[in-house]
Amino acid sequence: MTKILLSANTDWFLYNFRSSLANYLRERGFEVVLVSPPGTYAPKFEEKGFRWVPWNLGRQTLQPWRELPSFRQLADIYRREAAELLHHHTIKPVLYGSLIARMTGIDNVVNSITGRGYVYISKEPRARFLKQITSILYRLALNNDNFASIFENDTDRRYFIDHKFTPEQRTWLISGIGVDPDHFKPEPEPAGIPTVLFSGRMLWDKGVGVLVDAARILHKQMQVRVVLTGEPDPGNPASISKEQLLEWQEQGIIEWWGWQPEMNNVYIKSHIVTLPTMYGEGVPTVLLEAASCGRATVATDMPGCSDITIHGKTGLIVPVNDPLALAEALHTLIRDENQRGRMGLAARQLVLDKFTSERVNEATLNVYNKVLQHSLSQQGEHNP
Repeated sequence: MTKILLSANTDWFLYNFRSSLANYLRERGFEVVLVSPPGTYAPKFEEKGFRWVPWNLGRQTLQPWRELPSFRQLADIYRREAAELLHHHTIKPVLYGSLIARMTGIDNVVNSITGRGYVYISKEPRARFLKQITSILYRLALNNDNFASIFENDTDRRYFIDHKFTPEQRTWLISGIGVDPDHFKPEPEPAGIPTVLFSGRMLWDKGVGVLVDAARILHKQMQVRVVLTGEPDPGNPASISKEQLLEWQEQGIIEWWGWQPEMNNVYIKSHIVTLPTMYGEGVPTVLLEAASCGRATVATDMPGCSDITIHGKTGLIVPVNDPLALAEALHTLIRDENQRGRMGLAARQLVLDKFTSERVNEATLNVYNKVLQHSLSQQGEHNP
């Protein structure tokens, strides 16, 4: 039985974004092992019958020497597990895992690049410093003839190729993590005051502050509910405090519902879903799920967003960090129920045509097979 290790910087990420892939692989006879730092989601994997291995990783650690214990622990995990293929997600697992694989002679590695994130978009001195280090590490980690890099949008893919982080022939484009259209399915819009929904981590970089400013504008024009679902992320420098969220809620600007375990039931309580993100995010899962539920979306003009929010067809695209433009776009859709309905139907069809989890999982398995076959062919060349 072929063993595959899936790793990420949180168990939350693996559970929310890779459960479908893990199930898909197991159904096809693979042994799947999950590797991540401990958290509340690890037991959920074990309840589903998967084996989970703890890896102590500090998300905010900046000094390289403080990362050595995490590096050594991951190397020990790889030696002990002896998996046939490694699939890394999020920056540190991609970098550390790939470097360890190169150092220990592990040939079969797949890296998912789901966006460039804080390091490449922030203008803060710390981010600029980290960008230099991260760029060097990417070049060292990914430039291997048998490593595969999966990107969710072509803008990120071209960036990595142009900056010589990875060879072009070892890149694949798979749009997002997919969505289960039978779980996220359309329901009629609810009656009552129009509701605009934002779902995600409570980060300034996600555009939460921009949405709050837009909400202030909208409240002066009409009755509207602006709902935030998700939690702060203390491990991220751009996290918004719980106190700030509660203050906005007390002022009547937004409603903060916190973490929601069944988002399919949340989307159908909304009329519009928005993601005013300030950086590229691969193909944002929130937009995929909202589209699958037949909701029109409003998103910023960033890589990945426009793959789902097609301006004038499935939603509206607005400039980055522009509360007035965001308010105007939301105002337009709030006032036009028929337009929302048409966009919601088109969004649902787009998901069925291109973004189902079945399609994404199949494409991911195809990449695995190419990596494994390439490795076997190389072994044949060295052992005639």
